[in-house]
Amino acid sequence: MNKKILIVEDEIRMRILIRDYFIKEGFIIYEASDGEEGLRIFEETALDILILDIMLPRMDGFSLCRKIRELSSLPIVLLTAKSEEEDKLLGYELGADDYITKPFSPKVLVAKVKALLKRTEGSKYSSEHIIDIDGLYINRLSHEVKVNNDMIYLSPKEYELLLYLIENKGIVLNREKILDTVWGYDFDGDLRAVDTNVKRLREKLKDKSELIATVRGIGYRFEVK
Repeated sequence: MNKKILIVEDEIRMRILIRDYFIKEGFIIYEASDGEEGLRIFEETALDILILDIMLPRMDGFSLCRKIRELSSLPIVLLTAKSEEEDKLLGYELGADDYITKPFSPKVLVAKVKALLKRTEGSKYSSEHIIDIDGLYINRLSHEVKVNNDMIYLSPKEYELLLYLIENKGIVLNREKILDTVWGYDFDGDLRAVDTNVKRLREKLKDKSELIATVRGIGYRFEVK
């Protein structure tokens, strides 16, 4: 596969276990034992995906996720020993794309990473390379998104969510359908992940946020006037 993956995990046994499974799958591995080291590797390396533990020394996973998301749409999977819903919601609000709670099966983690890479590498929604809707511009080859000629930076999930809404413009999509299509049937979160990402997406779309309409009690609809 030759995809570059950064594993930021301070527990050496866990990091080695994760590393060995991904090596078997052909990934190129980078490792960090704390948040600051992880940030340095991120800044120096063209990565394809990040596996990030929340409880880290020197810089915790939430802080690192926030810093990376300000600069990049790199896919991020969070690891944690905590199962509290507040931690998951904070992770999604900061732009994480998936979440897995310890203890977990390394095979499940590998499957999640592969599925996330597959979903973010190329769209399954349309063959059009350029989408231009009233000042909202999307280049599907470069994954560039602009609002009124200003570049905006979306996380992989925000980007995929936007494409899914656009490809079903005028159609009311319920939260369950959005969750299953964009996050996948194996996603272990709940419907609030949809609402959180729609909120973040609207904030980034600025005056184009009105293109995403809320259908009370059901879900969302992309509207083109």
